[in-house]
Amino acid sequence: MAENPGNIEIEKPFSHHLARIIFAAFLFTFITARVIVFLIMFETLPDLYLYVGQTHIHHLNYGIFLLAGLGGYLVFRRPVGRSLEIAAILYGIGMALTFDEFGMWIHLGGGYWQRASWDAMTVLGGCFFLLAFAPSPKKFRPSHWLATIIAALAIVVFAILLVKSFNYARKSIQPRLEKIETIAPK
Repeated sequence: MAENPGNIEIEKPFSHHLARIIFAAFLFTFITARVIVFLIMFETLPDLYLYVGQTHIHHLNYGIFLLAGLGGYLVFRRPVGRSLEIAAILYGIGMALTFDEFGMWIHLGGGYWQRASWDAMTVLGGCFFLLAFAPSPKKFRPSHWLATIIAALAIVVFAILLVKSFNYARKSIQPRLEKIETIAPK
């Protein structure tokens, strides 16, 4: 039998509870970030953006620093109980702040309204949702597999319809969003 230096716990059971906390924090942060950006752009809220000189510090940077700090904390402290739940909340927040501006990772600039950001948030949110609420594949029964197949087909149909609606929205709404972005306070 191999030795376990430092008595490090090698494997922990999957926690739906922590996955639900992450999903809730992720969803809440994403919605809050988008609402705040809309309110600032429509001048309902004052400009709350952080600037260093003339450079706007995007909220993806807050997420990156939060995830980096949290990663160090998790490696060196290995929290349990309430501390682990707080770490799950911070992880969900960091992921939402970072992936909300995913399009800027790819294009290194450009506007806030990039399709890649929305796609990344949708995929990541769906993954967090499945981790939080789907049963373990080991516990699947035939009815679960049937529901999974039906859901997958529904998702494919939904995706096709969503792409068509986004193409329509891009033609009709995107010019207005871009106009708002150019007149937003800098």
